[in-house]
Amino acid sequence: MIPKYEEIMLPLLKYLADGKERGLSDSHDVLASQFKLTEDELRELLPSGRQPIFRNRVGWAKSYLKKAGLLTSPMRGRFRISEKGLSLLKESPTEITSKFLTRYDDFVEFRSGKKDKTGVLQTQLTNETDQTPEESLEYAYQKLHSELSKELLSIVKSCSPAFFERLVIDLLITMGYGGSRKEAGQAMGKSGDGGIDGIINEDKLGLDVIYLQAKRWENSVPVKEIRDFTGALASKKAKKGIFITTSSFPASAYQFVGQVDYKIILIDGERLASLMIEHSVGLSPVNTYHIKAIDSDYFEEN
Repeated sequence: MIPKYEEIMLPLLKYLADGKERGLSDSHDVLASQFKLTEDELRELLPSGRQPIFRNRVGWAKSYLKKAGLLTSPMRGRFRISEKGLSLLKESPTEITSKFLTRYDDFVEFRSGKKDKTGVLQTQLTNETDQTPEESLEYAYQKLHSELSKELLSIVKSCSPAFFERLVIDLLITMGYGGSRKEAGQAMGKSGDGGIDGIINEDKLGLDVIYLQAKRWENSVPVKEIRDFTGALASKKAKKGIFITTSSFPASAYQFVGQVDYKIILIDGERLASLMIEHSVGLSPVNTYHIKAIDSDYFEEN
C-alpha cells in the first residue's frame, strides 16, 4: 500500500540523519525499498496521469519538512537535514504530521499565510487531509468531472433522436474528423439505410470515411445490434465504424468487435459524456485555474 505523505516525513528525515546531501530520486528509491512497494504501486499515477503518486508524495513530504525548517537546500535539486531537524530526531518522535509541524512558526506561516493583528502567527490550519495539496485538487476535479458527466448524460438521454444524431456529428467534428458540418453528416438522420445512421470523413481531406451508428438506449445494447452494424459495413464495403450509444455495451459486444476484420469503436454513455466534456461540446467554462510551479532554471545563476 502506498504510504500517505505524512507517513513518509519521518522516514525521510531519518534517512537524511547522516547530514549528507541527497536528491529526490535517490530518496525516492530508498524510501520505496523501506516501504516495500511493488512495481505496480510505484507506477500508480495521479488522476491526471502526469506523475506517479508515490513520487509526488515524497516530493511533498520533502517540501513540508523544508518549510518547517527541518531541511535545507544548499543547491538546486539537493537537500539535507538542518540542525533543527537533527534536534527533532533526538526527541525520538514516533511520527511527523502536518499538525505536528505546527510547532514551527515557519511552517504555520507557510500554511496559513497570515498573522493576526498583534503580529502573532495563527496556528489553526483548516481543511487538514492526508492527501497532498496536488492530490486534493486532482481528486476534487475528478469528483466534479464525474458529477458533470452524470448530469450531462441525463440531459442527452432526454433529447430527441434527431438532436442526438446532430450532437454526435458536432462531437466528431470538434474531435477533428470530417470537414464542415455539412460535409460531415452526409447521411445523418436517414432511416432504412442498412443500419447506417451517418458518414463522416476520417480526415479533412476525405481520404477515408467512417460509418456511424448513433442510438439512444436505456438498457445495454444487444450484441445483435453490433452484428447488424457490421453487416451494414460489409454491404458498403467499408472497414471502419463507430457505434455510439447513451447506455452501455455487454462484454460480448467488445469480444465480437475484437474478432471481426473491421475496425469498430464502441462508445458507451460514460465515454460519450467524457468526450463531450473533454472537447467542450454543449458546455461552457465557468472558471479556469492555472496551477504553477517554480521554474528552477530561471533562478539558476551561471
